Amino acid sequence: MNILALDLGTSSVRGLVLDADADPLPGALARRKMRVHVTDDGAGTLDSASYLACLAECLDELAEGGHLRDVELVAVSAQWHSVLPLDAGGAPLGPVLTWLDTRPEPLAGATGPADPAAFHRRTGTWWHRCYWSVRLPWLRGQAPAARFAGLVEYVLGELLESAPMSVSMASGTGLLDLRSMDWDAEACELAGVRRGELPELAPMDWRGRLRPEHARRWPQLARARWAAPVGDGAASNVGSGCVDPRRVAVTVGTSAAVRLVQRVPAGAELPPLPERLWRYRVDHEHVVTGAAYSSGGNLFAWANRELRLPQGPQLEAALARVPPDGPVVANPRLGGDRPPGLAPAGAGELRGLSFSSCAVDILAGLMSGLCRMVADDLTVLESVVDAPVDVVLGGGAVTASPWWRGAFAAALAPRPVRHRSEPEIGATGAALVALGRVAEAGRLAGPGRTEEVGSPAPPGPSGAPS
Repeated sequence: MNILALDLGTSSVRGLVLDADADPLPGALARRKMRVHVTDDGAGTLDSASYLACLAECLDELAEGGHLRDVELVAVSAQWHSVLPLDAGGAPLGPVLTWLDTRPEPLAGATGPADPAAFHRRTGTWWHRCYWSVRLPWLRGQAPAARFAGLVEYVLGELLESAPMSVSMASGTGLLDLRSMDWDAEACELAGVRRGELPELAPMDWRGRLRPEHARRWPQLARARWAAPVGDGAASNVGSGCVDPRRVAVTVGTSAAVRLVQRVPAGAELPPLPERLWRYRVDHEHVVTGAAYSSGGNLFAWANRELRLPQGPQLEAALARVPPDGPVVANPRLGGDRPPGLAPAGAGELRGLSFSSCAVDILAGLMSGLCRMVADDLTVLESVVDAPVDVVLGGGAVTASPWWRGAFAAALAPRPVRHRSEPEIGATGAALVALGRVAEAGRLAGPGRTEEVGSPAPPGPSGAPS
């Protein structure tokens, strides 16, 4: 049996084919880049029609390459927090708001939860612009929406006979009671939304199928079962083999996050949740707790575009001459704060600049700034399990930069830090969740597939590493 894994991210749509142990098959990968529309007022949106078209192109490419033969299961990793307003017929009334969008704010006169601490414990979230409790009233002020869906529910709803919302994706809305795994009454009241205006929730072990017209377009997938989508952060933890409280994943893709997974079945009491951390669902059996940041690989993309950085090996050689605590100190929140923070887009800062500062110093300062933010939140995260943890680095941004991996190792010391270089950990994790093999992820994707990361050597007298 082969598995088609779809990774519906913010900056790209990817489809790849895996074997029965969730290992990628050589050459069976299709990818389309997505353009996020970003403006100075804090907008961060995607066009739903273009997104669906890119996904269809990926499926066409895989089909034409003969890669969809023997696919029996489709797994999906998808971006959390997106929302799309729909009319009564299910047509979009505007663009997709992504996690990058910082424009939503509470309506005039609106008040938050009666007991914010209890709300945080139940939903794992806050009354914050990132979540539907604030986003839906704001969206209704822009257009008279009849109902709402996340990007993945909209896209799959166009392809499948039905596309209910998984508990993993629902937890990212901020409207789900994590223990009962039903819509939270107070959160829905804050959002000004009734149950019928929200997606139906998928039951445990839900499976979907292609609509007949799409089964004719992709006949190799006509009998394939589609699993309920998994939030991208949860999928990355599983794909990194970080599925028990002793092992924490630090993932740096477009953005970044630090997270740990615990087994908490439906109805079981939730573990303590520190005030500054969020909590979502992996599936009906597991929760994921952590912190996320608006900055990650997008720091490098910005610096590469604006600062005329050296390229390839020349860049790494130049970075090797800059210690992690280099001359430029940076606040990397160029895109503002993820919850619970409220800093708007444009909150980034640079300090310590001199006439001897260069573009590489600025890049190193930005990357080191993110390392420090992760280190601070990792200390809080360890309090959830009351024990030190091992760290697994993953994601395309740190895989591309040995210096950044070393900077993380220095910031997170004395904890052991390892690196998993496979680029498709989100898709791999979604497949393991769909297979019901989360508990095995530590073995299938664990330490044996990682390499130890050491701190970078300090520069010698000549400026080269000593």
